[in-house]
Amino acid sequence: MYEQIASNKRKSLFFVLLFFAFFLFLGWLLGYLFYAPGMGVIIALLFAFFYFLLQYYKGDKFILFVSKARKPTEREGRYLLNVVEGLAIAAGIPKPQVYVIDDDAINAFATGRDPEHASIVVTTGALKKLNRLELEGVIAHEMSHIKNYDIRLLLIMITLVGSVILLSDIMRRAFLFSDNRDKNTYILLVVLALSILAPIIAYLIHFAVSRQREFLADASAALLTRYPEGLASALEKIKKDIEAKKDTVVDSANRSTAALFIANPLPKTKLNNLFSTHPPLEERIKRLRSM
Repeated sequence: MYEQIASNKRKSLFFVLLFFAFFLFLGWLLGYLFYAPGMGVIIALLFAFFYFLLQYYKGDKFILFVSKARKPTEREGRYLLNVVEGLAIAAGIPKPQVYVIDDDAINAFATGRDPEHASIVVTTGALKKLNRLELEGVIAHEMSHIKNYDIRLLLIMITLVGSVILLSDIMRRAFLFSDNRDKNTYILLVVLALSILAPIIAYLIHFAVSRQREFLADASAALLTRYPEGLASALEKIKKDIEAKKDTVVDSANRSTAALFIANPLPKTKLNNLFSTHPPLEERIKRLRSM
């Protein structure tokens, strides 16, 4: 478990630094088109900063709203709060707010900018279909996301992806409509190529980071509960639940919230599988059972 946690932290740090370097490079190229490379970097950083602030302070409320999350009933609440309180004490963090989504699928997610402003959301399907040990494994996974500040990291990644898409669009327009005849031909070719490929590269790095954090949360959950089989068994039930569905796994999920869930809640298509924010469930189960 400790080896898994250390390895995934190293890989996550590498991808985040790679993403940030790529983002700054795009800012430099944009500035180059307007004869001010340094100013391009500054403008890119300022835009990303203000966009991040908006996501940071308002993102969790928006996510709860679009996911149709509600406060649990008294019966749901007693059972769920008991599990959440025990794991919060074990993790050494404040007890998160608890919400429920009315959906027969087995799924859950965490949101919030830090442990003091966090929420855990589970589907009614998870409450009905998981036993106590399996539910503890799922909640421990989400609790680990909160403790590891994965939600904040995800907000940073979403901010960078959105900023890269905007920069690439500006670069493409600047390349087409500005006077570039006195600029280096090779750099202009790089600008044109990256203006098209940058969003794809940004998404691929974002997905790589998200997958590593899922592995990290699995390992951290096993460490928290001291029972990897609980989460492994829950993931097996989630896998069977997904395979039984022909369309969207969680009805209220969308592309902006998919990365938060413990398992990909979007429809099973080749495109969604290729650009999934989650590693294969089979691999996650295998790793948990090797701990």
